[in-house]
Amino acid sequence: MKEIVAADIGGTHVRFAIAEVAGGKVMKLADAVTLETTDYASLQRAWKAFAEQAGRQLPDAIAISFAGPVHGEVLKLTNNPWVIRPAQIAETLEVKDWTLINDFSAVGHAIAQLSPDSLSHLCGPDVPLPTDGIISVIGPGTGLGVAHVLRHKNRYWVNETEGGHIDFAPLDALEDRIVAQLRKRYRRVSAERVVSGPGLNNIYEVLCGLEGGAHRSYDDAALWMAALDGTDGLAVAALDRFCQSLGAVAGDIALAQGGSGVVIAGGIGLRLVDLLGKSGFAQRFVAKGRFESFMAKIPVKMMTHRQPGLLGAAAAFALEHRERTS
Repeated sequence: MKEIVAADIGGTHVRFAIAEVAGGKVMKLADAVTLETTDYASLQRAWKAFAEQAGRQLPDAIAISFAGPVHGEVLKLTNNPWVIRPAQIAETLEVKDWTLINDFSAVGHAIAQLSPDSLSHLCGPDVPLPTDGIISVIGPGTGLGVAHVLRHKNRYWVNETEGGHIDFAPLDALEDRIVAQLRKRYRRVSAERVVSGPGLNNIYEVLCGLEGGAHRSYDDAALWMAALDGTDGLAVAALDRFCQSLGAVAGDIALAQGGSGVVIAGGIGLRLVDLLGKSGFAQRFVAKGRFESFMAKIPVKMMTHRQPGLLGAAAAFALEHRERTS
């Protein structure tokens, strides 16, 4: 058994938690401590603040999940001025071992080690995720995260992809109009232009144009609030269309990856946990022509774990350092 610190760095917050790992698995994850990134000049300063709050000497190992690419000598985070220099992690944080992964890769690692009670059933057969095969992971957020987890003979591998940038495939006249409108702004219309946080506004603008009236201007956060609390009827209609499109894209990803299970992850997915099952998500997920009966056999789950970045970072460390933590 080895004690480590898991860190999840986002644009606004950095979260820390002490974890215990052994034999390639996370055995325990303590409650998270959340700090504002704008309050600290660097990861090192936030690390010291966490140590002060913990009131103890921190473990000599860290697993870091962050929003941004993990390759290069200097790593820049998305929507966060901090930079990470992998070659200096051991020295600046005074640790012996470390693991560094992309935030959506962390989601994949979390899914591989989640307990069943951290997954809510959405559609398809109400059975556990396969222990042998591919699990497709789709995470709508600021963009559209896509990954897959391959499980085989009690082992697993995670591969994050750029699947959110596949072309969006319209399935009816309304989606034809959405694509036509977006094509005026972008050379090509990817899935994440529709199925993401900002995508809801793109759908909303088209619906407003259909009714011929001037549409109310929302920022993305305000529009999501109006859609979820029902204060704007067109926002509610846009959200229903969003759920349908998410189902269609999730089905496309599962087909492309050969998925035998699907997990919807990310902050937006969690906000829709009570809505997706009542929407057209399931119908669009299976609507793949000759493969409809095949799609109907795939279990689709929603990840409800509140700290997947921390759990996934710790899981990635446990896997990478498996021989030393057994």
